[in-house]
Amino acid sequence: MVPHEPWSTPRAAGIISEHTHLEGATLPILHALQEAFGYVDEQAVPLIADALNLSRAEVHGCITFYHDFRRAPAGRHQVKLCRAEACQAMGSDALHANILAGLGIDWHGTTSDGRITVEPVYCLGLCANGPGALVDDLPVARLTADGLEAALNEVAS
Repeated sequence: MVPHEPWSTPRAAGIISEHTHLEGATLPILHALQEAFGYVDEQAVPLIADALNLSRAEVHGCITFYHDFRRAPAGRHQVKLCRAEACQAMGSDALHANILAGLGIDWHGTTSDGRITVEPVYCLGLCANGPGALVDDLPVARLTADGLEAALNEVAS
């Protein structure tokens, strides 16, 4: 997991100004902010809107439309659980419910200790070996609750 710098309005303004010359600059700006900070802070919305002569609603709509943009910092480890049909056929719905309940969070949530954020994804290409997951970009096939904990321990070491 790449560490991110803490949110800073002056740094965000600099990132925005570095990208305003690009055609269709909204997405490159959002990607650059997320790369730097790990999320797109709400304070960025008026900065982007002003820089690109857009409404705040247009910028907010772009952030919320694309599921990869986070509006809050993620946990130290990101777990993406496949919700596609092949994984569902292998019992992923019940497994996901157990995992989420065990962590005390819902989809898109982060554990209270900031350790884990869980996101749904729709197909990881592990269909023949479902249920599948990504743990900090490490693919996990034939996922079980114990397998998830083992993968988390592996990426933490």
